[in-house]
Amino acid sequence: MASELLRIKKRKETRNELVSLYEKADQVLLIHYSCESFYDIKDGRTPRVTSIAVRNLKTAQTESFSVHKIAERNGVPIEEIPERYDELEKEMLEDFFEFVKYRQTFHFVHWNMRDGAYGFSAIEHRFQALGGEPYKIQDDKKFDLARALVSLFGRQYVGHSKAGRFLAIVELNKITDKDALNGKEEADAFEAGEYVKLHRSTLRKIDCMSNIFERTIDGSLITNATWQDRYGIHPKAIVEYVKDHWLWSTIVIIAIISGLVGKIAGLF
Repeated sequence: MASELLRIKKRKETRNELVSLYEKADQVLLIHYSCESFYDIKDGRTPRVTSIAVRNLKTAQTESFSVHKIAERNGVPIEEIPERYDELEKEMLEDFFEFVKYRQTFHFVHWNMRDGAYGFSAIEHRFQALGGEPYKIQDDKKFDLARALVSLFGRQYVGHSKAGRFLAIVELNKITDKDALNGKEEADAFEAGEYVKLHRSTLRKIDCMSNIFERTIDGSLITNATWQDRYGIHPKAIVEYVKDHWLWSTIVIIAIISGLVGKIAGLF
């Protein structure tokens, strides 16, 4: 029972956080990035970053940073990128952190960017390894949409697949995923030097993230979660459900009013 009550509390906190972010959407940025596969690295170094996309939640304006764009800017042929990767990557990350520098008050919505293998700290460390000094985003400005969905709908809200939960929820909701690559496809694209392909995947995924966020807010996101997955079976969960659904609340109110009218009529 205690765990169910904690889950109800956590669900309510998560929903309030989502609403708060939506209410200040002009100060919220969705972020996603692609990188070298960290599973294939044998020397323990941080994966090379290929591209980063940042999208304003309100305006949908998107800034993107990518190795191939830096190469184009510097007149470096795409076939020469591998041998000059570090210098191009460093310049790309300089641009990214310059962007972050002037948005210290913004909130960043991400998908599982939580650790040194894949996350904000991985990007920061990579820049430091290349000789740069990153502007760090404070933890209280980060919001993990992946964890939020688990909090709202339970761990079984979407089936696990080789493509991961992200592409699984995208597919379940029939969100356009053209150009979006799964983990293996991204690793293969990196090895093949298909940096433009990786960049397009990053842009498509940031668009999908925005779509998922919007659908979560307006209640239209389709999941595999059952009623019990969402609310548990404690009586307080039932009260929570009634509060969340206006139709049930209306029915309850009508029933109460009808009961009162019946009692009053019985007096005459």
